[in-house]
Amino acid sequence: MHERAGTPATQSDLIDVEALVRAYYELKPDPSVPEQRVAFGTSGHRGSSLSTSFNEHHILAITQAIVEYRAQQGITGPLFIGSDTHALSAPAQTTALDVLVANNVRVLTDEFDDYVPTPALSHAILTWNNDPERRAEGEADGIVIAPSHNPPQDGGFKYNPPH
Repeated sequence: MHERAGTPATQSDLIDVEALVRAYYELKPDPSVPEQRVAFGTSGHRGSSLSTSFNEHHILAITQAIVEYRAQQGITGPLFIGSDTHALSAPAQTTALDVLVANNVRVLTDEFDDYVPTPALSHAILTWNNDPERRAEGEADGIVIAPSHNPPQDGGFKYNPPH
Protein backbone atom coordinates (compact mmCIF):
# COMPACT_ATOMS: atom_id res chain seq x y z
CA MET A 1 0.00 0.00 0.00
CA HIS A 2 1.18 3.54 -0.75
CA GLU A 3 2.25 5.51 2.30
CA ARG A 4 -0.36 8.23 1.60
CA ALA A 5 -3.29 5.91 0.91
CA GLY A 6 -6.38 7.13 2.74
CA THR A 7 -4.92 10.53 3.62
CA PRO A 8 -6.22 13.92 2.44
CA ALA A 9 -4.78 15.48 -0.71
CA THR A 10 -1.96 17.93 -0.18
CA GLN A 11 -1.75 21.35 -1.84
CA SER A 12 0.77 19.96 -4.36
CA ASP A 13 -1.74 17.28 -5.41
CA LEU A 14 -4.34 19.82 -6.53
CA ILE A 15 -4.78 20.97 -10.13
CA ASP A 16 -6.29 24.10 -11.63
CA VAL A 17 -9.38 22.57 -13.25
CA GLU A 18 -10.43 25.84 -14.89
CA ALA A 19 -7.03 26.23 -16.59
CA LEU A 20 -7.10 22.58 -17.64
CA VAL A 21 -10.52 22.87 -19.30
CA ARG A 22 -9.65 26.24 -20.87
CA ALA A 23 -6.50 24.71 -22.39
CA TYR A 24 -8.61 21.82 -23.77
CA TYR A 25 -10.54 24.28 -25.93
CA GLU A 26 -7.94 26.99 -26.58
CA LEU A 27 -4.61 25.26 -27.27
CA LYS A 28 -4.05 23.90 -30.77
CA PRO A 29 -1.64 20.99 -31.29
CA ASP A 30 1.30 21.49 -33.62
CA PRO A 31 1.62 18.34 -35.77
CA SER A 32 5.34 18.99 -36.18
CA VAL A 33 5.79 18.44 -32.42
CA PRO A 34 5.65 14.67 -31.76
CA GLU A 35 4.46 15.14 -28.15
CA GLN A 36 1.39 17.04 -29.41
CA ARG A 37 0.21 14.42 -31.91
CA VAL A 38 -2.48 11.84 -31.30
CA ALA A 39 -0.65 8.84 -29.85
CA PHE A 40 -2.26 5.53 -28.97
CA GLY A 41 -0.87 3.56 -26.07
CA THR A 42 -1.96 0.29 -24.52
CA SER A 43 -5.61 1.31 -24.61
CA GLY A 44 -6.39 4.51 -26.46
CA HIS A 45 -5.09 8.06 -26.45
CA ARG A 46 -4.01 9.81 -23.25
CA GLY A 47 -2.47 13.14 -22.42
CA SER A 48 -3.04 16.54 -20.84
CA SER A 49 -4.50 19.69 -22.33
CA LEU A 50 -1.80 21.69 -20.54
CA SER A 51 0.88 20.02 -22.67
CA THR A 52 -1.37 20.15 -25.77
CA SER A 53 -1.39 16.35 -25.92
CA PHE A 54 -5.12 15.92 -25.23
CA ASN A 55 -7.54 18.56 -26.43
CA GLU A 56 -10.60 19.26 -28.53
CA HIS A 57 -8.71 18.90 -31.83
CA HIS A 58 -7.53 15.42 -30.86
CA ILE A 59 -11.02 14.28 -29.85
CA LEU A 60 -12.62 15.72 -32.99
CA ALA A 61 -10.14 13.82 -35.18
CA ILE A 62 -10.29 10.55 -33.25
CA THR A 63 -14.08 10.53 -33.09
CA GLN A 64 -14.40 11.23 -36.82
CA ALA A 65 -11.97 8.39 -37.47
CA ILE A 66 -14.16 6.10 -35.34
CA VAL A 67 -17.22 7.13 -37.36
CA GLU A 68 -15.39 6.29 -40.60
CA TYR A 69 -14.08 3.00 -39.17
CA ARG A 70 -17.61 1.99 -38.12
CA ALA A 71 -18.87 2.65 -41.64
CA GLN A 72 -15.99 0.71 -43.19
CA GLN A 73 -16.60 -2.26 -40.86
CA GLY A 74 -20.38 -2.20 -41.27
CA ILE A 75 -20.99 -1.45 -37.59
CA THR A 76 -24.54 -0.07 -37.58
CA GLY A 77 -25.74 -0.60 -34.03
CA PRO A 78 -25.59 1.92 -31.23
CA LEU A 79 -22.39 3.34 -29.87
CA PHE A 80 -22.24 3.31 -26.07
CA ILE A 81 -20.35 6.25 -24.55
CA GLY A 82 -19.36 6.92 -20.96
CA SER A 83 -16.82 8.86 -18.97
CA ASP A 84 -15.17 8.98 -15.57
CA THR A 85 -14.63 11.83 -13.08
CA HIS A 86 -11.37 13.26 -14.48
CA ALA A 87 -11.70 16.97 -15.32
CA LEU A 88 -11.12 16.49 -19.06
CA SER A 89 -13.68 13.70 -19.42
CA ALA A 90 -16.80 15.89 -19.61
CA PRO A 91 -15.41 18.26 -22.27
CA ALA A 92 -14.14 15.30 -24.30
CA GLN A 93 -17.53 13.59 -24.09
CA THR A 94 -19.27 16.77 -25.31
CA THR A 95 -16.87 17.00 -28.26
CA ALA A 96 -17.32 13.33 -29.14
CA LEU A 97 -21.11 13.58 -28.94
CA ASP A 98 -21.05 16.57 -31.31
CA VAL A 99 -19.18 14.52 -33.91
CA LEU A 100 -21.24 11.37 -33.44
CA VAL A 101 -24.59 13.14 -33.65
CA ALA A 102 -23.45 15.17 -36.68
CA ASN A 103 -22.69 11.83 -38.37
CA ASN A 104 -26.09 10.34 -37.43
CA VAL A 105 -24.58 7.71 -35.12
CA ARG A 106 -27.07 6.36 -32.59
CA VAL A 107 -25.47 7.00 -29.21
CA LEU A 108 -26.46 5.49 -25.87
CA THR A 109 -25.36 7.20 -22.66
CA ASP A 110 -26.10 6.73 -18.98
CA GLU A 111 -29.77 7.61 -18.45
CA PHE A 112 -28.87 9.77 -15.43
CA ASP A 113 -25.91 11.51 -17.16
CA ASP A 114 -23.71 9.91 -14.52
CA TYR A 115 -20.17 8.53 -14.59
CA VAL A 116 -19.65 5.16 -16.24
CA PRO A 117 -16.92 2.75 -15.11
CA THR A 118 -14.96 1.24 -18.01
CA PRO A 119 -16.04 -2.35 -17.22
CA ALA A 120 -19.72 -1.29 -17.19
CA LEU A 121 -19.45 0.15 -20.69
CA SER A 122 -17.66 -2.93 -21.98
CA HIS A 123 -20.35 -5.09 -20.36
CA ALA A 124 -23.11 -3.06 -22.05
CA ILE A 125 -21.52 -3.64 -25.47
CA LEU A 126 -21.15 -7.37 -24.95
CA THR A 127 -24.66 -7.70 -23.50
CA TRP A 128 -26.13 -5.91 -26.52
CA ASN A 129 -24.15 -8.00 -28.99
CA ASN A 130 -25.06 -11.28 -27.26
CA ASP A 131 -28.81 -10.57 -27.46
CA PRO A 132 -30.10 -11.83 -30.84
CA GLU A 133 -32.97 -9.31 -30.95
CA ARG A 134 -30.76 -6.33 -30.21
CA ARG A 135 -27.96 -7.56 -32.43
CA ALA A 136 -30.48 -7.69 -35.29
CA GLU A 137 -30.49 -3.86 -35.03
CA GLY A 138 -26.71 -3.93 -35.61
CA GLU A 139 -23.59 -4.60 -33.60
CA ALA A 140 -22.79 -2.17 -30.79
CA ASP A 141 -19.42 -0.66 -29.94
CA GLY A 142 -18.35 2.13 -27.61
CA ILE A 143 -16.12 4.91 -26.40
CA VAL A 144 -14.77 5.15 -22.87
CA ILE A 145 -13.50 8.56 -21.84
CA ALA A 146 -11.12 7.93 -18.96
CA PRO A 147 -7.36 8.05 -18.46
CA SER A 148 -7.71 5.17 -16.00
CA HIS A 149 -5.09 5.40 -13.27
CA ASN A 150 -3.27 8.40 -14.78
CA PRO A 151 -2.92 11.73 -12.92
CA PRO A 152 -5.84 14.17 -12.47
CA GLN A 153 -4.62 16.51 -15.23
CA ASP A 154 -4.79 13.74 -17.84
CA GLY A 155 -7.57 12.78 -20.19
CA GLY A 156 -8.11 9.46 -21.92
CA PHE A 157 -10.11 8.32 -24.94
CA LYS A 158 -10.59 4.62 -25.77
CA TYR A 159 -12.54 2.88 -28.49
CA ASN A 160 -14.15 -0.48 -27.71
CA PRO A 161 -15.03 -2.52 -30.84
CA PRO A 162 -18.01 -4.90 -30.86
CA HIS A 163 -15.97 -7.84 -29.54
